[in-house]
Amino acid sequence: YGVILVEGSKLSVLQLGVIHLSKYSSHELKLKKIFERVSHIIEEFEPDEVALEAPFYGKNVQSMLKLGRAQGVAMAAALTREIPITEYAPKKVKQSVTGNGNASKEQVAAMLQSILKLKEIPKLLDASDALAVALCHHYQGGKPQTSAKSWKAFLSDNPGRLK
Repeated sequence: YGVILVEGSKLSVLQLGVIHLSKYSSHELKLKKIFERVSHIIEEFEPDEVALEAPFYGKNVQSMLKLGRAQGVAMAAALTREIPITEYAPKKVKQSVTGNGNASKEQVAAMLQSILKLKEIPKLLDASDALAVALCHHYQGGKPQTSAKSWKAFLSDNPGRLK
């Protein structure tokens, strides 16, 4: 997870980290811990929006299923507080932060260090990936990119885009 604060053009990292789950034996208990930790982060920082990395298809279907469930409980933690959620594809996040949709985790972390003026590159690359999702969301205007709204609502919210 990564939490950023945006004040005008100034970006600050409030917190980043990884939820360590290896000590929990069952998948259900791991999901509960994810929900509790994300809920705690939301209570502590009171974010206006939540951005997540969208699920991606890998070679292992079981891993993808577990990741989808984990993302679902993280979403539920935000939804119970009526916080808007936006998902970004991994390539979109990398492109947004580094200019290269195929950048490595290390390249993303190094760019984050530069952009966010971090003293050192985050050691946990999963945490820096989460920070990259937050930065990508900021670069996208910090507005949910969903199709759930009607065209009428979209046009009302974006009068400058109507020609």
